Amino acid sequence: MDISTYAIPVIMATCWCIGYIVKKWINDIDNKWIPTICAILGVILNILMNGGAFTVEILLGGLASGLAATGVNELVSQLKTTETVK
Repeated sequence: MDISTYAIPVIMATCWCIGYIVKKWINDIDNKWIPTICAILGVILNILMNGGAFTVEILLGGLASGLAATGVNELVSQLKTTETVK
């Protein structure tokens, strides 16, 4: 199994941008909902990128890409915090 099958860079980047916008500019949405928003957005984008088809691979690819975007964002945030603590 190749990770690039499920983590689609275009969807990850789009989800990261939308998640960043939600976090910084929409104060009414709690941060705990950002991974869910990105996961759902990832599935929708993957369905659209595949011509409206829906399969298990498309579902997993969208979920993995959306959640990977939030994971990468958290990784970068934690690395920045670790560097400032030292």
